[in-house]
Amino acid sequence: MKFSFFSVITILFFASNSFAQNTYEFLRLDISPRAAALGGSFVSNIDDPNVVFYNPAGINHHDGTPVSFSYLKHLLDINLASAAMSREYEGIGRFVLGLQYINYGDFIRSDELGNRNGEFTAGEAALLLGYGNSLDENFYYGANVKFIFSGIDDRSSSAIGFDVGLQYLFPEQQLNFGFSVLNMGAQLSSYYNTKEELPLDIRLGLSKKLEHLPLRFYLSFNKLNEEQDNFLQRFKSFSVGGEFNLSRVLRLRLGYDNEKRKELKIGTTAGLAGFHIGLGALISSYNFDYAYSSLGSIGAFHRIGITTSF
Repeated sequence: MKFSFFSVITILFFASNSFAQNTYEFLRLDISPRAAALGGSFVSNIDDPNVVFYNPAGINHHDGTPVSFSYLKHLLDINLASAAMSREYEGIGRFVLGLQYINYGDFIRSDELGNRNGEFTAGEAALLLGYGNSLDENFYYGANVKFIFSGIDDRSSSAIGFDVGLQYLFPEQQLNFGFSVLNMGAQLSSYYNTKEELPLDIRLGLSKKLEHLPLRFYLSFNKLNEEQDNFLQRFKSFSVGGEFNLSRVLRLRLGYDNEKRKELKIGTTAGLAGFHIGLGALISSYNFDYAYSSLGSIGAFHRIGITTSF
């Protein structure tokens, strides 16, 4: 049975368009240094285990058992980490296991009079199990189920989330299209009596290997589900990136996130906010990645990661 890529996209887009988003915002953060260096425009990627956090359909093109680990040093004492691993089962499909974790550091506990009476910590985590397979020639799908936990001192909340994704490839043109709906679902338990919604994110993107340059170009439109004053404004949250093959072992990456630049603008200036740069190095069978992301006058992020395959 043949499926139309864009007809399936249309169904998923309008089915999810009415959702809002409020909590577990850590799920939006780019932890992978490669993805971050490309501005987060990773929905059409097919050769990195971290694609599972952007589009679960991207896991179908992996060989062997790829494993990745990423770390982000955030502002203050906030630290984030992620890990992913996938494996193919013949005749069944490819399964993936992923983890996202954020620790907000230590806080001083005080009463209403300002008297200190100890310390507490806060953190959040999401454990995902995903599956991918093919719908037709060059047409792939994937889905994740995520178990999400958030804790602050003696309070906690939990949720279950779902991701679905599609990818269509034009191998001869080295052109990939990707579409994903991330963070559908609901809270199972809340901090207090009011339950909040997950940070739903609908993404559509492409990547293209240029014919006469050692460059792959990435483009992604994010948060397409958010209401805007007119249709064209739905596409203002976009990101672009480029990955240059400098040699067989070295890659240079550049990226730009339009929404981040607008959010981080102070007065009439934004500095380099929204711009990203990164390097990737293949040493033996290990890919080492680094990314620098500017926050303008606020500061910057540094990310590191390692990927290999068994």
